[in-house]
Amino acid sequence: MPGLYVHFPFCASKCSYCDFYARVRKDWNPYVEALLQEIRERAVELSVPPTTLYFGGGTPSLLPPALLAQVADTCREVFQLQSFEEFTVEVNPDDVTPALAAALQEMDVNRVSMGVQSFHDAQLHWMRRRHTAAQAGEACATLRRAGFDNLSLDLIFGFEGLCDADWLVSVDRALALAPAHISCYQMMGRWADADEERCRRQYTLLQERLAAAGFEQYEISNYARPGFASRHNSAYWSREPYLGFGAGAHSFDGSRLRSWNTPDIDAYIAGRPHGSESLSDKEVLEEKLMLGLRTTRGLALASLSDAELASLKKTTLEELSRAGKLIVTPDCIRIPREELFVSDDIICRIIPA
Repeated sequence: MPGLYVHFPFCASKCSYCDFYARVRKDWNPYVEALLQEIRERAVELSVPPTTLYFGGGTPSLLPPALLAQVADTCREVFQLQSFEEFTVEVNPDDVTPALAAALQEMDVNRVSMGVQSFHDAQLHWMRRRHTAAQAGEACATLRRAGFDNLSLDLIFGFEGLCDADWLVSVDRALALAPAHISCYQMMGRWADADEERCRRQYTLLQERLAAAGFEQYEISNYARPGFASRHNSAYWSREPYLGFGAGAHSFDGSRLRSWNTPDIDAYIAGRPHGSESLSDKEVLEEKLMLGLRTTRGLALASLSDAELASLKKTTLEELSRAGKLIVTPDCIRIPREELFVSDDIICRIIPA
């Protein structure tokens, strides 16, 4: 299930926690022209038609809808598609207007991912977000009136000063908006809460609250109502091929080759410098373990070669299984939901030296 990712590295302001490549500038037209050229030139790199399209950033919703439509139309044209099974656009709540919602419908967008992060205005101000909690609710209502039922909301936990009660208020207010999907990420970097036990508790509270509301956790940070898991992001964890367009975007051929564009808008417009690497056998196995074990379905053992299976230490798997850190069956290995918070530690123990 190949996918296309298009990066729009523009923001009206920079959030305190964000480390995605984005700049506060508005010279959109030259960038979009470079995007269209890259899409046309690189279409030959996919041997089968893509099924998903994802506009991420940055802030795609900051750009004029006509430019977004031009990029979407070019993707359909060069890949000879009438539509995509899943077409996601990331938006900020303060960008959502009836005009934007109508324009996204006209583009055949069928999934909208909105960065809310918190439903406490003081926390949003501290994060340097441009919207209020009320605006997030208004944006959801606007999108629903336009016909969108596949809405995803992002939240952040585990930052300094976030108590359990405030965290649950944000989770409950998100649920009250009846989204189809919720993504929750732990704050990293210098703003993160150093109290790991509190962070784990907030993660567990999240799991319990969303499960009670009918959401299924399908990946460390992602929860969906039945049938609404992100197809595009799920393909990343399954190591499906994808093409990434734009400054800082990454691509993967589904086997060994990973490539990327320079994270520099001006250099991208001037000539699109890029880099690539071919993964070694060891790196391929590490990726399979790291990506597969992020998901609640786990890693299918049939996806491993005989040599890869032989390299896994049975004693380590047995120890982790006895300790309740890993579930091992004849078909797969997976991390129990209650241990996903410490999945990195578990995966590091499984990766062969």
